[in-house]
Amino acid sequence: MTMDAQEMYLKMKARLEKIVPDVELRYKAELAAQIIELKREKNAVILGHNYMEPALYYSIPDFVGDSLELSRKAAQTDKDIIVFCGVKFMAETAKILNPTKTVLLPSEKAGCSLAASITAEDVRALKRQFPGVPVVTYVNTYADVKAESDICCTSGNAKAVVNSLKSDMVIFLPDEYLASNVAREMGKRIIFPEPNPPIPPFLVGKGGAGRIGKGTMIGWRGRCEVHEKFTVEDIKAVRQQFPEVVILSHPECSPEVVAASDFSGSTGAMIRYVEQTKAPQYLLLTECAMGDNIAAANPDKEMLRLCSVRCPHMNQITLEDTLDALKLNRYVIEVPEDISRRAYKAVERMIAIG
Repeated sequence: MTMDAQEMYLKMKARLEKIVPDVELRYKAELAAQIIELKREKNAVILGHNYMEPALYYSIPDFVGDSLELSRKAAQTDKDIIVFCGVKFMAETAKILNPTKTVLLPSEKAGCSLAASITAEDVRALKRQFPGVPVVTYVNTYADVKAESDICCTSGNAKAVVNSLKSDMVIFLPDEYLASNVAREMGKRIIFPEPNPPIPPFLVGKGGAGRIGKGTMIGWRGRCEVHEKFTVEDIKAVRQQFPEVVILSHPECSPEVVAASDFSGSTGAMIRYVEQTKAPQYLLLTECAMGDNIAAANPDKEMLRLCSVRCPHMNQITLEDTLDALKLNRYVIEVPEDISRRAYKAVERMIAIG
């Protein structure tokens, strides 16, 4: 083991010795040391999403965070290369914000079930069905969908984004559960129209509101394949065994799960909550790797394990592939200029709201 790798191993061990087996730490410290050296040589910045595996999360990123925080960092970087340890829609967002820079995604298989649930044509069809109604799209969408939108949002600023539009009706895409949770929090009703129906005559006209009524959000039946798996029965079973547990859920969970939780928020908000809580135990209803990362950062707090759900797309991003991304300059993310220009406006408005 080289000196740099030994230093990396000691750094990772201090944080992860109760999370990752020692033999794995030694192997991954070697990879991480090589990545750090290549990062310096190529003037690259590495962004790591909260869902990255612990050995990666606590070794190579210059910045870690949720989608909004990493979007901010991507917009501010002066590096030549951005390596995004996340999934494709995140890397696309970084490219939209930095059209002249090289953006690399370590695995071309790192997609997203939620982003794949809707297309740009789906959005255009909804806009024809509800003319004049502003469109909010979750940042967990591909660039061509963002380009059809008025503004993007994250799970952390969705309510503020909807409020910023000052509209009686809003199209909110594509996450069914996030939209439902935001609607409930804001006292709005939500409808889920059938895709591409004939446009009813009463909807044609200014604002597209027709007889649907004010205070309505128009949603889409997209879901995260991780967060939809958590159930109220899971929560009841945990509370029965651990009555004092504090349960945190991501707003991509169902409204029933969110209502049964003690707190619901973005990955960044959950991290802050755990840092501040004095509860005897806490439980996270979100992607498994993030639970490991939070447990490693808070060794004095007891985290319960209900972690059978690992995102198959986030799991594609490894230290091995990140090393190859820098060595081979792969996989380069490209966004067509017209799509990038239109999507930039929606992303920029999201970042400005914060």
